[in-house]
Amino acid sequence: MTHTPGILQPLGPGLARLLAPNPSPFTGEGTWVHLIGTERLAILDPGPADPAHLDAFVAAVGGRPVDAILVTHTHRDHSPAAAPLAERLAAPVWGCAPLVVPGNQEAGFDTSYAPDRILADGETVEAGGATIEAVHTPGHTSNHLCFALGHRLFSGDHVMGWSTTVVIPPDGNMGAYMASLQKLQARSETLFHPAHGEPVADPQRLMRGILGHRLQRERQLLRLVGEAPATLADLTQRAYPALDPRLRPAAEATALAHLITLEERGAVTCVQGLWKV
Repeated sequence: MTHTPGILQPLGPGLARLLAPNPSPFTGEGTWVHLIGTERLAILDPGPADPAHLDAFVAAVGGRPVDAILVTHTHRDHSPAAAPLAERLAAPVWGCAPLVVPGNQEAGFDTSYAPDRILADGETVEAGGATIEAVHTPGHTSNHLCFALGHRLFSGDHVMGWSTTVVIPPDGNMGAYMASLQKLQARSETLFHPAHGEPVADPQRLMRGILGHRLQRERQLLRLVGEAPATLADLTQRAYPALDPRLRPAAEATALAHLITLEERGAVTCVQGLWKV
């Protein structure tokens, strides 16, 4: 299914979404921005600071009061619109903590993000006529939050509807990512709304599949390292032989995240750029 950016799409009573115009091999069709509420609103993951996107979003709000702009994490396809929308809509920004990775800042991070309120794991807020719970799910980034509302969970990039999530060290952590998936498995929400892709009507099944895929990839990398010492680039090539070249840096980063987790367990080690058992 193909969607048009800038068009408000109802998802049910008190819930709609709008697609930002930022398609890519990493975002799918783009970032979905969710609007919670009817007479009053909460905005979830405002997206990139694209002028056309900002204008379309203000038009979709239609003059209704906005109680809060909620942010799951600070990648540049999620949070940069928060500040300009906060100014135009007279709304506060609540959500994840700001994040800086000293000495090795991933290019995809929004370093200008400055929330009015940082939400802790399990903290609830009243916005858009609803009670919304923040759920800390580190892994994709260390500051990632999901937001729960009744039977719905807005899963940001932690669980996406079109692809698996990239985990990029040093901030991205594979062990934390898998633990956060298990945390969500223990919750009761039955419908996930990701920031990329379609709503997930059977999230438990999807999360089992993601965990299984990650464990399979871990076993594959451990087997490849066991065959002979190898560089990260060589391991990535052998693990992802038919990968779109545009996605190779992301695949290499995720492979590294797996190797770091294996190293922490004492299963592999890296000496002068060569991974070995």
